[in-house]
Amino acid sequence: MRDSFRALRHPDFRLYAIGQAVSVAGSWMQGVAQSWLMYRLTNSEWMLGLTVFATHLPVLLLGAIGGWVADHYPRRHIVMTTQFLALLQAVVLAALTYTNTVTTTHVLLLSAFLGVLNAFDIPGRQSLFIGIVGKPDLISAISLNSAIFNGSRILGPSLAGIVVATFGEAICFLLNGFTFVAMLVCLLLMKTREEPVSTGAEKRGGVLDGFHYVWQRPNLRLIFGMSSLLNFGYAPVLALMPFFADGIFHKGSAGLGFLTGALGLGAVIGVLRLGRHRGIAETPRVTFESTAYMGLALAAFAVSPSFVFSLLAVPVIGFSVMRQNACGNSLTQTVIPDEYRGRLTALYSMVVTGSLPLSSLAAGFLASRFGPRAIVFTAAVLCLGGAAAFRFAMPGFRRWVQEQEEVCAA
Repeated sequence: MRDSFRALRHPDFRLYAIGQAVSVAGSWMQGVAQSWLMYRLTNSEWMLGLTVFATHLPVLLLGAIGGWVADHYPRRHIVMTTQFLALLQAVVLAALTYTNTVTTTHVLLLSAFLGVLNAFDIPGRQSLFIGIVGKPDLISAISLNSAIFNGSRILGPSLAGIVVATFGEAICFLLNGFTFVAMLVCLLLMKTREEPVSTGAEKRGGVLDGFHYVWQRPNLRLIFGMSSLLNFGYAPVLALMPFFADGIFHKGSAGLGFLTGALGLGAVIGVLRLGRHRGIAETPRVTFESTAYMGLALAAFAVSPSFVFSLLAVPVIGFSVMRQNACGNSLTQTVIPDEYRGRLTALYSMVVTGSLPLSSLAAGFLASRFGPRAIVFTAAVLCLGGAAAFRFAMPGFRRWVQEQEEVCAA
């Protein structure tokens, strides 16, 4: 476990971790409350999928621009700006909900605004790590960041389910607004003064240059594709969770909170196990195992006969998808040159987060016609097929990873 937490040796990363833990807990509270609000307003699987679509689509559309900005402007300032604007978004949503004037249009527009902020926040935030902890502790920093994100999923959604049932959604939105203050204070206290590598980036093209870089490297395309597959399978669970919690198992908002919390518990275990590794040598094995586990867990959740059985299945889903996301991110950031860091990090975020809106929208649409269980089971079949295909590509991919690790060590 000491290896998993070694990034905390760096004072600025400790500050970042404190602010991130508080801020993300509030964000998870808002996410659950927002899903429940839309479900309460519409009672529609389609609208649940559309809400997730609106939140994540801007990352897919604007992520390349966000990565270019992260390569040309101070990343800490970018994150501070996005955090302040996210604070305002939460307060506006709280005011509309508290006054009973909130509509589905308000929820969708504010979700899209938050998505635009994430398109700039994610590459700026992820690109900070290399300057704070350096390459030797990079995989630990990325894994801990993911552990914080998903650990907050345990507390935040469970608390949100109780708060929504007791006080309503508006209080969750307001509490989330206050949590952004913690992140802003910690960013101000950080002493690392990194500067973007704009000169090198300008010599190597513009916004779309990250796409060209990945396209010319088949093994990077492979890891991007596998991460995209897992998140494509994860999206139906994320979008349809309120319907499973209430429509199928009749557990209400509290049930939604506990299912989401169980998802986060599995994710924390997965990324902390990953954080023990040094270097990228285990990437092929982790990728294969994560894809196979994901397919089996999705199948179990799709046919689950009870709420308790679902609580046992969803941690494996969280374990698999977040372990793979952190693994692919660590590999990407280890092998790329610094001048591409913002754009390649943004591209990976587009692959991971950007796959959510399309598959969530499709899941909501198809679930309204074929039922949520059938859609989740279809995602399970796709993941199992992906695991089988990756197994054939593993020998060549493993050789490439070993070569990259030798280059980095040299």
